[in-house]
Amino acid sequence: MGTAQVCLIGAVMLLGLAGVPAPGVPGTLLCWAAVVWWATSEHTSLTWGVLAGATALLAVAQVVLWLLPPRRIRDSGVALGTVFAASGVAAAGFCVLPVVGAVLGFTGTVYAIERHRLGGHRTAWSATRRVMRTVGGSVLVELLACLLVAGAWLGAAVAG
Repeated sequence: MGTAQVCLIGAVMLLGLAGVPAPGVPGTLLCWAAVVWWATSEHTSLTWGVLAGATALLAVAQVVLWLLPPRRIRDSGVALGTVFAASGVAAAGFCVLPVVGAVLGFTGTVYAIERHRLGGHRTAWSATRRVMRTVGGSVLVELLACLLVAGAWLGAAVAG
């Protein structure tokens, strides 16, 4: 497999990660499709193992999402842009400090933006809690699953 194809697969993976917090964008499906593309191009036991693990992890994440109570971002009173920015920082935080960095990055970014927007600690903290209850669970479950898949793919692509 050439460098250009690996870069395209990585771009699809990044598009999937960016699409996770966006309503209506199949971010999880894009991440999985990138792994399928890679596995069917490489044909090694490592690639098929990563595909099997990614499929199982993303399926479990979907079951968890179905079990969570449905909530809407619009009902929380927080701007959708705040959730997008927080998801981006969560992705970067995951790279710096796996799993914990994603949670801290998401929560910290929502708090910082809301504190700047609302002007006070109490109102910003209240808004942060509201966002975490509204979208935090579902977005973080899906984002962390996709980040784990992307990390496994990246590790296997570099190792293989």
